[in-house]
Parts: sequence; C-alpha cells; structure tokens
Amino acid sequence: MDRCTPQPAIREADGVLEIQTPQGLARAHIRPAEAPRAALVLGHGAGGSVNAPDLVAAAGVALDEGVTVALVEQPYRVAGRRSPSPAHQLDAAWVAGIEELRAGPWRDLPLLAGGRSSGARVACRTAAATGAIGVLCLAFPLHAPGRSAKTRQSELDAVTVPVLVVQGVRDPFGMPTPPPNGTVVQVTGDHGLRADGAAIAAAVREWLEARLNAQPR
Repeated sequence: MDRCTPQPAIREADGVLEIQTPQGLARAHIRPAEAPRAALVLGHGAGGSVNAPDLVAAAGVALDEGVTVALVEQPYRVAGRRSPSPAHQLDAAWVAGIEELRAGPWRDLPLLAGGRSSGARVACRTAAATGAIGVLCLAFPLHAPGRSAKTRQSELDAVTVPVLVVQGVRDPFGMPTPPPNGTVVQVTGDHGLRADGAAIAAAVREWLEARLNAQPR
C-alpha cells in the first residue's frame, strides 16, 4: 500500500474489528445477531478483560433478544498495559470507536452502551456524545474501597437516558443510589459479580426488553 494512502479506520478479521482511535488501536469483538433490533457496546473494567463473567452474561442475553454486541478493548489493554489511561483518554477512545461502528456496520441501529466497573463509568460519561438510548452499568465503582466520602454518583445522575445498575450487595466499591433515570438491582456477590449469573441475566433481560419495546418498529 502506498504510504500516502490513508489507513482504514477499521480492519476486520474473525469477528474482531481493529479500530484506530486518537489513543491508539482498540479492538471490538463482534457478536452479530440475526436481523438485529439494536446494538450494544460493552467496555471492560480497569485491569480486566472483555471475558469477565458479567459481561459474557450480558452479551448472551442481548444476543437472545436480537441485539448485536461489541465487547470493546480499550487501547491501553490492546497495548498490553493493565493500568488504565486517564478518564479523558478513555472517553475519547470510546467515542471514536463507537463513531466508527455507527458509520459502518451499525449505521441504522439504535445504540445501547455499557460496561463493567471503569467501563460503566466511561459509558455514563459519554452517553450523550454517543447517542446511546440506554446505559447498562455492571458493578459501578461508586467510590474507591474505604473512601466513601468521595463518590462518583454524579456520573450516574448526569445520564439523561434510562440506566440499569447491577451491583453486588458486598461490593467494596459501594452501592449507588438509583439515578433519576435509572434503577439499581442488587444481586448476590461482590465487585466481580460472579456469584449469581442468573440474577444478572434476568435483570439485564428485563431492562433490554423495555428499551427495545420503547423503540419504534
């Protein structure tokens, strides 16, 4: 390829989209639904992966409901780092990735955004910028463990579209207050949300069905 020819923003191989963002290369692991009704993009936790049990459970429910899913790896994780980038860089990479998806394979689909822990925070902060019709938060980290005086409740409260928070009752990162446009569902377990996959799936399914039924057909 000529060096003067622009590189494509997205390269696809085996269901994985490599997306160039201002912060480097991101990866979107696509799970397509047949005749999709909407698309759901999910982000991982700070040092985690897109294979976290709660993300896998949410993705499975979405596919059952006819929703195409993208599990997105932030550029710092693609580069092999565990320490997350600053919030503004995470947000910029997330928005850029979604813009590319919506310019191509998801052009005509309503968008739902979400993630676990740090990924949930990113989805909340960027909900308006991405045009999401709903935000799914798994294990939202309300505050650092032992530092309950400094919370991130404002990130949830600022979201103007429907929000679902699924939170372990023993989560050391705290229990959020239901935001003005949302619901908090408490399930057995801690921040890892590994103890009760059935309860997580049920909460996500009910919320997704409500979001999909609210969309014009």
